[in-house]
Amino acid sequence: MKKPEFLPISVWYSGGKARAPMLSTITPGSEAEWRKDLEQIKALGFNTVRTWVEWAHCEPKPGEYNFENLKLLCKLANEQWLRVIVQMYVDSAPDWVGKKYPDASFETQSGDRVHSQAAPGFCTDHPGVREAVLNFYTETAKVASQYPNFHGWDLWSEPHIVNWAYINWVPDVQFCYCPHTQSRFRAWLQQKYGDLETLNKAWYRNFESWDDVEPPRFGTILSYTDFIDWKNFIYDKLAGDLRMRYEAVRKGDPTHVITSHAAVPSIFYSPYNGYGATDDFLMAEQIDYYGTSLYPKHNHPDRHWEIWKFALAVDFSRSANKKNGGFYVGELQAGKGTIGLNIGDPITPNDHRIWIWSIIARGGKAVNIYAYYPMSSGYESGGYGLINLDGSITERAKSAGEIARFIQTYQSLFLNAKPVQAEVALLYNPLAQMVGGEQRHSTGDMHYQSLVGYYQFFLEHNIPVDFIHRRDLEQGNLENYKLLIVPYPLMFTERAAESLKRFVEQGGKVVSEARLAWNDERGFAADIIPGMGLAEVFGVVETNIRMSKKVYIKPSSDVHTALVRLSPGDVLRGSYFAETITPIPTTQAQILATAEDGSPAMVASRYGKGETICVGSFIGLTNFEAVHEGNYRFLEGLMNWADITRHFSSSVDGKLDKDVEIRLSQFPGGQLLYLINHGVQAEPVDIVWKVEENGKVELTEILKGRLHSTQVKDDRVTFTTTIDGRDVQIWKVGELNK
Repeated sequence: MKKPEFLPISVWYSGGKARAPMLSTITPGSEAEWRKDLEQIKALGFNTVRTWVEWAHCEPKPGEYNFENLKLLCKLANEQWLRVIVQMYVDSAPDWVGKKYPDASFETQSGDRVHSQAAPGFCTDHPGVREAVLNFYTETAKVASQYPNFHGWDLWSEPHIVNWAYINWVPDVQFCYCPHTQSRFRAWLQQKYGDLETLNKAWYRNFESWDDVEPPRFGTILSYTDFIDWKNFIYDKLAGDLRMRYEAVRKGDPTHVITSHAAVPSIFYSPYNGYGATDDFLMAEQIDYYGTSLYPKHNHPDRHWEIWKFALAVDFSRSANKKNGGFYVGELQAGKGTIGLNIGDPITPNDHRIWIWSIIARGGKAVNIYAYYPMSSGYESGGYGLINLDGSITERAKSAGEIARFIQTYQSLFLNAKPVQAEVALLYNPLAQMVGGEQRHSTGDMHYQSLVGYYQFFLEHNIPVDFIHRRDLEQGNLENYKLLIVPYPLMFTERAAESLKRFVEQGGKVVSEARLAWNDERGFAADIIPGMGLAEVFGVVETNIRMSKKVYIKPSSDVHTALVRLSPGDVLRGSYFAETITPIPTTQAQILATAEDGSPAMVASRYGKGETICVGSFIGLTNFEAVHEGNYRFLEGLMNWADITRHFSSSVDGKLDKDVEIRLSQFPGGQLLYLINHGVQAEPVDIVWKVEENGKVELTEILKGRLHSTQVKDDRVTFTTTIDGRDVQIWKVGELNK
């Protein structure tokens, strides 16, 4: 992992007013016009511009490249000491591609072929299209990397199989069923299964030749292993496509940073997305930094994001990029959103203040604001601009530029700082979304909702938490965590089960919800639930199961540490499943709570050096629907049970009527404490902060330059501050080692 030396705070601008991915036609007046814009971008305080190249414009004939826009932009940006990031677009293809490769169209599960209208281009599983696309990446890299102010790449904006086209004449449209993707799928299956006999056994089929194998187009009452394979292939295919683009750029540019970004983090998606769902953890492995777009006020007021949703998006992107040491925000909303006749609420300077500092507090290593000018065409016309379309400067542009200038001034501090290590992990397991295959009849995505229900608790209590991927669990990457929570655990793998077992054996603590490892990765049911040998680890077996919208769980004992925060008469509430979990007599199991009929509904057990708790319902899902006080008090007890370190505490922790979020980062020689007030009212906050200084310490609020001297007592400093509505404070202790 290469340590970053620069933190870009950019605006999207590619010369003139053409909206991405379109490019302006260069005229005799372009140089003066673009120079004026770039002078203004620099004067506002930004240190980078994010330009773009687009295949249809830049290769109008095979092998004839037109990079005049890129060259002019890089030259003029260099005059202003602005760095340049290049966004690559190949989802709009030149017309010659379809003529040269008439069999390269995207194809739906119904057999409909999509004829490109510039977008969505053509399937890169076609060998000819793939070669042309990758050559375009390499040739672009050769040009851009020559400029001294060039910073790096974004290879793919919001990756899907099909972008910018809405195939609404095919119900539940799925991609891609063209012969070339099917061929790639067969190769993927051959690598997984080895031979046709093994595949036939897994799918319950009678293929006589690999040429007979096709991805499923519908579900049956039989096995849905084919569906699981197809959806896992899509995850791997998109990650592989990103890696091919990375390697193509590296041929022309061996040194500069390479990134990409999702439309939204993959926690918001399910594999049922027919346009191609990505997995952020897989994508982040292919490049230097992965990231996301963030449009909290996208295009309709009743769909604007709540506080937790923005925080979730950023924390999930951070978690997926932990091995990379940071993440990039590829697009941050600049101005009001528009789609057709839908218009979102205005974007204010306070919005940008909250959003940008929330990103930096979580270890973001770049913020790219979309866009400098509003969209000049298309169904988004008039929206998403930092300035006005007539070129006049807005207050939000001035404010965002001031933040950019401040970050540039303290760049070394923010590059060296990283969020304090979480001791709690939430398991992100996309397999759990696939239970039932095409016949999934639950409403909504309960895997996502269950994760969110837990995440909201930790956010509101200002306790750091990481999302970890099931594959990280399989690889045993749990050394940093004391507590693992496994929400909605309906489908598991043998490797994940073995690793979970070892984690508990070695002293870890695990909380699992109902029906742990009910299905294996083929969609086959376990003989005993919890499956895969985990019954012994959790000390229980499932003896009954029923569906219920509301499940009430009554604690039956107050001697367990996890229940210490509960009061007499408190109940927990679960959702969807009410599972009776009967203790295994030969284990160290203890019933903690019962269902309304008196059957065991929560059981604690010991295994090796560690401990487990099994909950016979989905309490995270309940919390997603509405905060349940009993569930929250139980989760507070879990923090005591797992002995979670609190580096700080405050008077707003767990106060649902307060909108102050607190984040802690560490840098060599000190710490940064971020206070972010999402609400409109000023809030007094009492803070107890663990520091490594001795005696008298001087705290500095770096945004306004305020000093606060206080005394360390028992390794803690205590102070009170009042933070204005929609404002941010950043308190620093210690000195940065340069």
